[in-house]
Amino acid sequence: MLGFVTLGSNTLQESSQRYDQIMAMVGLERMVDMPGFKAWGKGLEQPFIALVNPNDGEQATAGNGTMVAVYGGDTANVDAMHAKALSLGFTNEGDPGIRPAGFYCAYVRDVDGNKFNFYCKP
Repeated sequence: MLGFVTLGSNTLQESSQRYDQIMAMVGLERMVDMPGFKAWGKGLEQPFIALVNPNDGEQATAGNGTMVAVYGGDTANVDAMHAKALSLGFTNEGDPGIRPAGFYCAYVRDVDGNKFNFYCKP
């Protein structure tokens, strides 16, 4: 069972404000707000997403092949999340649409290069 996902950031304060807006679209709010560590979810006992400054003090880098998938609920909300992310400076990695196995997905990368998939199963 998934506990949580952490993503490295070189722009933690700025990026966390963007994440606040996107995560709110699926009912997640910032539940941890510490220097170097921000997290969104519904409680520590449920899976959550965290944005962190790397502990080693080195630059954060996005993993090749690494992606975080966020359940969007329905196609309209997936579309809205994708549009919101783009309006906040994320880059498009795949327009909303049907993908293999019938999933409806949209892909973006945040300013640190972390890849997200907003999805649902219509």
